[in-house]
Amino acid sequence: MYLLRWQLSTPLLAWCVIVFAFLGATWATVIANFIGGLIFFWIDKFIFQSERFDASWQVKEKVECSDCKKITRGYRLVKSKNYDKSHDKHPKYRCEQCSETKSKELQSRGISI
Repeated sequence: MYLLRWQLSTPLLAWCVIVFAFLGATWATVIANFIGGLIFFWIDKFIFQSERFDASWQVKEKVECSDCKKITRGYRLVKSKNYDKSHDKHPKYRCEQCSETKSKELQSRGISI
């Protein structure tokens, strides 16, 4: 999605550079980037914060796996299309292996990851 957005910005920025060319290449580029930033900031924000595009994971170092009790890097699924643990008061982190097992379990229950 982001790459598509990036390509769509090219014609607009090229047009700005052409229109403001009388100011010189540097100033025309600065103005084009400013205009692009004003427009595409909101599109980028939507892409990177939208729940529609990807699951949200949290990673934490040196936690106890809630399944096997090993102290390691822990992973937890926070939010996806039909799953939300973003307000969980006692989040459960899992080591990589246990996280993969839990992910398969969630997928078998119809939760998208």
